[in-house]
Parts: sequence; C-alpha cells; structure tokens
Amino acid sequence: MTLQQLVYFVAVAETRHFTQAAERAHVAQPSLSKQIHALETELGAPLFSRARGNVTLTPSGEALLPVATRILSDVDTARLEVGELVGLRRGRVRLGATPSLCVGIVADVLRRFRDAYPGIQLVVQESGSRDLARALIGGELDLALIIVPPQGADAALTTTPILREQLVVAGFVGSARGPLRLAALRNTPMVMFREGYDLRETTLQACRQAGFEPTFAVEGGEMDAVLSFVETGLGVAIVPSTVLAGRPKLRGTALASPGIQRTVALAHRTDVPPTNAARAFTDTLLSHLRGAKLPAGVALIR
Repeated sequence: MTLQQLVYFVAVAETRHFTQAAERAHVAQPSLSKQIHALETELGAPLFSRARGNVTLTPSGEALLPVATRILSDVDTARLEVGELVGLRRGRVRLGATPSLCVGIVADVLRRFRDAYPGIQLVVQESGSRDLARALIGGELDLALIIVPPQGADAALTTTPILREQLVVAGFVGSARGPLRLAALRNTPMVMFREGYDLRETTLQACRQAGFEPTFAVEGGEMDAVLSFVETGLGVAIVPSTVLAGRPKLRGTALASPGIQRTVALAHRTDVPPTNAARAFTDTLLSHLRGAKLPAGVALIR
C-alpha cells in the first residue's frame, strides 16, 4: 500500500467519480484506476461498487475511508512540521473552537499570533465540542478549545483546563432582578441548541438535576440563531455571559448558587504530539489569557 494509492482512493471516495478524481489528483484516469485496482487486490476486497455508472463505497471502502483520511492528514502535518523547523516561518495551525469562545477570546488571540508569526497559516473551525472532539480524533484539527463534559474527555484526547465559565439565563425571566433559581424556569419555554452542542447537554442535565424536564419553544439552532430567537421572545436560553456583549436587547440573569459552570480546555490528540506551530499558538493563548481582563463570569484556571 502506498500513500499515492490512498490519495487516489480518497479522491474517488469524495468525488464518487473516477474521471473527476483523476483530474483532482492530476493523474491520467487509467493510471488512477490501475492504482485503485492494485489497492483492492492487496486488501483482498473491492472498495467501490461501479454498478450502472454510479460509484459508491463498499463496506470495505467505508471502513478504509476514515483511516486513509487520518493517515493523509498526519502525513501533511509531518511535512508542515519539518517546514516549521526553519524558525516558524512556515507552517499551519488548524484550530477548533466553540462559537461562544470564537466571539469572546479567539479573535484577539489570532490577531496576536498572526502578528508574531505571519508565515503560519491559520484555519479555524467553529462548532460544538462533540463535533470538534471528533475532528481532532480524525486528524482534521491540531488544537481545539472545547468544553470538558461531566464524564471527562475522550481518552484519545489530551486536555488542559484553562478557563471556568458561569452560565446565565438569557431573555426575559419575569421580574427577576437578582440570582434566579433554576427551578423557576420549570414552566418557561426554552430555546434549545441542536444535538451535539455542549450547551444543550449542559442545560438538559442541569434542569433534570433541578427536578424538571424543560419545555422547548424551538430547538435545533446554533449560537447566533438561538440568541436571535431569544431576542424575538420565543423563550429563554442558558448561555455564557460573554455571548451577550453587543446584544442590547438581551439581558443575562445570573443563576443562584451553585449555578451552572463549565470548564474550557485546550485539547489535542494524545497519540500525536502538537506541532511547533501548535505549541507556539498554545503559548500565545495562555500568555494572552494571563494578561487579559476576562469578562464577568469567566475565571482563569491557574
């Protein structure tokens, strides 16, 4: 098995077309087909079904695809790691972060890192913590700022807790002026995040511990959509206080002690040491946090 065969295999798997895959891989179509056939012969199983001109993955192909994608990603990272040895003048950092962190912290850190290392390519993926963890494990990201779940992070990831956030209730909550007991939301409609979003799981778990199942006015959104729905009066949402900045229509009400906390951690794959560029980004992030004035409800874990 060769890396080139895996490149061709992934190209066909993603385009579902041999001619388009050959164009993408800059190779003649007969050569690509020959290499795919050689790979199938070595593995002892067909990777594609070619019935009536439609190219689909066989079960063997489905099993190989995530492995091949991760191998090629690691090879790409290795090439970049060697290039980074020249004074970090070249390289890449693929960073994942939740939407609330992108709004509140990541932008300033990216600016600072870019000023220090202008030759390093920055790629940012914004998503929920579960999706980011999967992307890390799959080799699609180098680092991610994720929310540590109550049961702990996946063993395939190494996590360093860096921040602790207090969550608030966004939206109109009766005449509440001080801290609000979570149980007071028992009959209040909620705007709920989509499946896979860490705030969804955090909210559901907290409500159940308070003795009730929340009522959803609408569900399925990401951060911007959820906040917009709350602004229109559809319901309330439990969010980090940092995301309310710049939204004068929204008021955040603190939750009575012990409230709802969540821990933000910087994560990377356990089996792959961070690249030089990723380590430099980590240093920049921690240095920024130590010197920054953090928003209310956010504390640095020292």
